[in-house]
This record gives sequence, C-alpha cells and structure tokens, in this order.
Amino acid sequence: MTAKLAPRFWGAHLLALVLVAIAVGLGLWQYGAWQAHREAQAADLTDAAPVPLDEVMGPDDPFPGTKVGQPVIVRGSWVPTGTVYVSGRERAGQDGYWAVTPLAVGGPGAAALPVVRGWVAHPGDAPAPPSGTTELTAWLQPPEGTGQPDDDPTDDVLPQLRIADVIQHVDQDLYGAYGVAEQPEPGLERADLAQLPDVGALTSIRNLLYAIEWWFFGAFAAFIWWRWLTEEPEPEPAEEPADTPVG
Repeated sequence: MTAKLAPRFWGAHLLALVLVAIAVGLGLWQYGAWQAHREAQAADLTDAAPVPLDEVMGPDDPFPGTKVGQPVIVRGSWVPTGTVYVSGRERAGQDGYWAVTPLAVGGPGAAALPVVRGWVAHPGDAPAPPSGTTELTAWLQPPEGTGQPDDDPTDDVLPQLRIADVIQHVDQDLYGAYGVAEQPEPGLERADLAQLPDVGALTSIRNLLYAIEWWFFGAFAAFIWWRWLTEEPEPEPAEEPADTPVG
C-alpha cells in the first residue's frame, strides 16, 4: 500500500477523489430538488395574495398542481342557467350542498370557471342564481373525480364537482378547475375547501432515485479506489537457476 502512495500515483488518487466528490455533489443536488418539489406541492397558498386567474392558468391549461388553494381574482359574467348543486358537503356536522354557478371569464360566451358561491342545507333554500357581471376572489381547486356516478344526469344535483358533469349544463367551454368564493353570497354559508395540498408518495420520486444513483456511483468509485490501494501485488516468481553443464 505504501508503494501506491508514491508521487507517481498522485494523479490516480486525485482522479478518484474528484469522481467521488462529483457523484456526492450531484446526489445532493438531486436530493435538494426532490425536497424543493415536495415543499412546493405541500405549500398552503390559501393565505397568499390573490392574483388574476390568467396568471395561474388559461382556459385550455391543465390544472397546475402547485397552485392548489391559490386565491385568484376572477372577473366576468355569471351563467345562471348553468347553476348546479353538489351534494354530500358537510358543514359544522350538517350534510348539505354547494351552490355552484359558472362565471364566464372576461364576458358572455367566454370559457367559464365554476364558482362555489356557498353552502346551503337544501337546494330549495338557496337564493336565485346571480346574473350580470362581477369580480370576486376565490380559492382555486382541481376538479374532483371520485368516480361516483350521477344517478340522475337530467337534474341539477351532482354527486361531485367534476368538470365533465358541469359542462352538460352550459353551452361554453369550462376551465379545468373550479373556485371556492372567499365571501359567500347572501343567503348562503361559507363553503369549506374540499382539497388542500397533499404530498403524494411519488412526488418528484425521479429526483430522489437520481440522488441514490449518484451516491451509489460515488460509493462504487470509492470502493474500487480502496481495493486498488490496499491490494498487494503478487510477488514475481523467482528465476530458476541455469543448469550446470556436465563436463
């Protein structure tokens, strides 16, 4: 081992250290990215400053997974004929309904965002759907999709707030999201948020696997270097004495 510490081997030792350091550094970078992605998804944005809806998503965009609960400012025209009531909504231990009316963002005929105007114990007790233009602040939420079937597609009561169900009640496109109004309408109670940020087990799992992979490469390089450093060279075979001629 002492012989392999000679100056002529310093270049090999330096290369091994550089390779191990690079692998460890890249692993730490990927691990940091994994943590950052999970923190971003888990962030509670409900108390964040409201921003215009078009700064978060457009009418044809998929729901941005890191924006669950983001307060958005929505301006547009109500679509009262598209009002629906979502059942199975509990508030203070009482079962009830969400009153949901699409809001055409920008004006009549534009793509609409379904807005939860508030909670009511029974649809018959809800105030008449609003009309005209308005501006409101709502918490942005991803569409629901529990798979629960709608027993009567012809009525205005839905078992879940699924965009594919709401669109059956309007003549225009809908956003791939819905909003929960911060301030309920008169005659309605405030609706509670149905979904808050949740970090899934597979969130940014690729970055974590990359980190483990780089650390494995670093450990393997260190192992090879150590084996080479501690390996004793086999002694060279002794030369056989030459035969003495008979004479």
